[in-house]
Amino acid sequence: MQDTDLHVADRLAAWLRLERSAGIGPRAAAALLDAFGNPGAVFAADFAALAAHVSPAQAHALLQPPAATTRRLLDATMDWLATPGHHVLALGEPGYPELLASIPDPPLLLYIRGHAHLLDGPALAIVGSRNASVQGRANALAFAETLSAAGLCIVSGLALGIDAAAHEGALRRCGGTVAVVGTGPDIAYPARNRALCERIAHEGCIVSEYPIGTPPLPGNFPKRNRIISGLAAGVLVVEAAAQSGSLITARQAAEQGRDVFAIPGSIHAALAKGCHMLIREGAKLVDTARDVLEALAQSPLLALQAARLAPRLPAPDISLTDNKIDNGAEADAGGQAESALLAALGHDPVDPDVLLSRLGWHPGELSARLLVLELARCVERLPGGLVQRIFER
Repeated sequence: MQDTDLHVADRLAAWLRLERSAGIGPRAAAALLDAFGNPGAVFAADFAALAAHVSPAQAHALLQPPAATTRRLLDATMDWLATPGHHVLALGEPGYPELLASIPDPPLLLYIRGHAHLLDGPALAIVGSRNASVQGRANALAFAETLSAAGLCIVSGLALGIDAAAHEGALRRCGGTVAVVGTGPDIAYPARNRALCERIAHEGCIVSEYPIGTPPLPGNFPKRNRIISGLAAGVLVVEAAAQSGSLITARQAAEQGRDVFAIPGSIHAALAKGCHMLIREGAKLVDTARDVLEALAQSPLLALQAARLAPRLPAPDISLTDNKIDNGAEADAGGQAESALLAALGHDPVDPDVLLSRLGWHPGELSARLLVLELARCVERLPGGLVQRIFER
């Protein structure tokens, strides 16, 4: 084993031991990390130091040697990490999504298949019923496609119904999609979505807080909902019954300070009851993707996500909230790259795929820069996914 592999194994062993210590949940683990900095320092502390931050029973549990099952899990995880595109991100370490880290109970570890950079970009979660209507699935697909074309990564849970339609719509455009699953990252569930799961792993990102080999246990799915909302600036509920699990995601989103949107339906439709309930509780009623974009344009969370995805984009001359740009800002709004984008846009409506061909950029970079310029009122989206530059008069 190479020295680098040994370092990764030692680091991962400490994280797995902390995560699997008896009685240590996300909140207790976060308190320990705040106090000691990293898992290695936690396990180097004595009982008195530990008991200052957790209960005596938890402190005793932390002093126990790692279980044999933890060692076996470490070996399995290291084998899994040997595959290109597989990653494990730890709370507080580089690459861990900042927005998710800000929720009260962020997962200690994220197991990733695919493009991890999508986790820190501008994102919207789309959720809804597993037993969706034909219209509900069509709405989810259309909203996701339009919002993805606008540069938003679509986050959902890979379930049947609304989730699957949202992922499929997002994959039609360049914003990307993230599937937060309730199993280990090596398990495709439900089986009917296996092909979709594999496509997302290649073109988007699969995320789980559950270790290798974790089966689809019922309790995992409500718990993972906080990650779906935690990765996004807002949550759109497309279709949901009064007792739908999607309402859990929406309410967690509200508690996390995210925007909550709901699409209304017929007063006679059971699958509209949950959305109507959310609207009565304060969710924003939307009937077009533009409604969502206009609301998110005022979101400080979305502005932060967009800025992180395009770190080379200087912000001083671009206002994310005002309706115009300062004099002279358009010419130097983002330096050479943004000047190139504005030049590539020209004067006529253009398809983003044409811009990719003209500029030779990665789709994620184009999406991020277009989104920031759209929020700054430099460009606008047109029907059919076209983009057009806005000229001051």
